[in-house]
Amino acid sequence: MKTLIAAVAFVLGVTPAAAADFTMKIGFATMNDIQHQWANWYKEALEASSKGRIEVRLFPRGQLGPISSQIEGLQLGTIEAFTTPADFFAGMDPRFGTFSIPLLFKDAAHAEKVLLDPAMNKEILALGADKSIQIVSVYTFAPAHYFGKQPIRRLDDFKGKKLRVNATAAERAKMRQFGASAVPMDLAEVVPGIQQGVIDGTMSATAVYVNLKFIDIAKVLTEVNDTMIVSVAAVSRPWLAKLPADLRQAVIEEGAKLQPRINEHSHVLDQSMVKRWREAGGELVKLPEADQARVKQLLAGIGEEVTKDNPNANAFYKRLVSTGQKY
Repeated sequence: MKTLIAAVAFVLGVTPAAAADFTMKIGFATMNDIQHQWANWYKEALEASSKGRIEVRLFPRGQLGPISSQIEGLQLGTIEAFTTPADFFAGMDPRFGTFSIPLLFKDAAHAEKVLLDPAMNKEILALGADKSIQIVSVYTFAPAHYFGKQPIRRLDDFKGKKLRVNATAAERAKMRQFGASAVPMDLAEVVPGIQQGVIDGTMSATAVYVNLKFIDIAKVLTEVNDTMIVSVAAVSRPWLAKLPADLRQAVIEEGAKLQPRINEHSHVLDQSMVKRWREAGGELVKLPEADQARVKQLLAGIGEEVTKDNPNANAFYKRLVSTGQKY
């Protein structure tokens, strides 16, 4: 049979494609956003640098399971790679939850400088190594905005509401300061959760609101500029251990090399998503100046509050802050 296939290929002038030695499945919960773009660019770079020895397959919109299951798969080696907001790794290591501490970053450009600071970046990429994961990239997803079935236009509008968050201590503390309740929930459950009244709203990036058609529920996003959503891309260390040394190096190096490009593009993509939201008839509103000033007062102490009982998390948070002061 092999001889026949080779003969047919020769007659047709076609060389049979060689099968890859290894397959990398990349999972993520979103679609057509910066995480999807990271996966596309990483696939392109890794397949080229491995000369086809690694085949990369993408699985958006939670096709490989809920976020918690995909993280578990990473640790077990059943899923080779996964990209998601760092918040979701906080149960594994509280240092991952420090990125969602409010007022940590001035804006997306400032966050990018902090994340790519050589010393800080090296430390971030080492997170999770003792938990069977290898971080290969860290990048800004987008500023977090708030969405309510009943529009949030003033700080008092948060009071009494149940808002979906990514489950970090910082996000829960922030909701308490706003007078709201924090409800951890998988992304796939958010839209039906709002429609069914399980939650009143959520905190997320504009791309999520656009791609999941939140515009069909309500039309107001509230910009508070309190939190930057930071994503990490992780590879399974059990899977990495199966690779020859040169491919292990390629997997890690291509992720690191991609960081400046994906961080820069995240700003551009977020601006385009804001434009799409408005073109669909949506609004992006800001709190009144007095309310915005009150937000800073309410949230100023959260970083210390949520890290004080964990020396590693507290020290990591302080290094993020001191790095930010350089920029």
